[in-house]
Amino acid sequence: MKKVSTAAAKQIRNFSEQKLTIGLDLGDRSSWYCVLDESGSVMLEQRLSTTPKAMQEMFGAIPRSRIALETGMHSPWVSRLLHQLGHEVIVAHARNVRLIGESRRKDDRLDAQTLARLVRIDPQLLCPVKHRSAKAQADLTVIRARAGLVRARTALVNTARGLAKSYGERLRGCNVRNMNPEKAEGLSPELQTALEPLLAAIESLSERIREYNEGIERLAQESYPQVALLKQVKGVGTLIALTFLLTLEDAHRFRKSRDVGCYLGLQPGRRNSGQSEPQMHISKEGDPYLRTLLVQGAQHILGPFGIDSDLRRWGLKLAERGGRNGKKRAIIATARKLAVLLHRLWVSGEVYDPLRNSGELAMPAAA
Repeated sequence: MKKVSTAAAKQIRNFSEQKLTIGLDLGDRSSWYCVLDESGSVMLEQRLSTTPKAMQEMFGAIPRSRIALETGMHSPWVSRLLHQLGHEVIVAHARNVRLIGESRRKDDRLDAQTLARLVRIDPQLLCPVKHRSAKAQADLTVIRARAGLVRARTALVNTARGLAKSYGERLRGCNVRNMNPEKAEGLSPELQTALEPLLAAIESLSERIREYNEGIERLAQESYPQVALLKQVKGVGTLIALTFLLTLEDAHRFRKSRDVGCYLGLQPGRRNSGQSEPQMHISKEGDPYLRTLLVQGAQHILGPFGIDSDLRRWGLKLAERGGRNGKKRAIIATARKLAVLLHRLWVSGEVYDPLRNSGELAMPAAA
């Protein structure tokens, strides 16, 4: 890997009186950067290692500049490092930068130059996003690690059941949390020999998941008292509440609570042109794991164990409209309203009244 040359740093320092614009195309092992001067001319294009040391050496030696980079695996720590060095950092939404994602001349050097030119014209063209803090990212990593174990356990359980069925037999019990080698006792000897190590691995994963659950409960109690506000809604547990807080991190980044539904991709897309207004699916923008958890919470609220509430009544009424996908649409719409409700409780700190709207409607009638 070519080391950042002192000549390059000196060349940039010679333009210390100018306002520099830099595009940084991040790669897993190496990255390209492009430096533009005030007139838009390319001052320097060079590759550097995607390491904190290389970033510190290069960007710590130049005056305060506007730096654009795309979202990706390395963008959180790189953006925090560049911000600490005093630079203005713009993190572009990778899916929305069509000039790069759909370019027929895909090249790291050209991508860095495109980023620099776009951010020089108008940063809003990059649909900038805000990365969470290091602490929020570390706490959210605990939740993501648990989710990885849950996915692995589900895959192993499906494998065990599929192998048993293909042999003409079935595993006893259907609760994945209690899956252990004892479930294979009723199987044929040869199938027991094959599946017992697999079932032991599933049992071990369940134990690790329980440890993660306990750690998440402790984390919520010690560091995030706002979780109690969100758990007032029946169907919202510690996992959903804490993931919601850590993903959004700053409640005041949204002007209205209704904007949260759009941010999480639970709002239908729009492609209106002329007299055509087709009905589209939800946009699925934002964090997919939090969106999945909110849908699970909506399923509980509308399910047989959900308590009576304004949200449940609204969702069931929407589902009664019928249609082939009426129930599915009601669940998604309820998940969107649930996100709005959680944000409102977070901002206001109010005590949640599940039948608040119904009570207001009933008061004039009683009078």
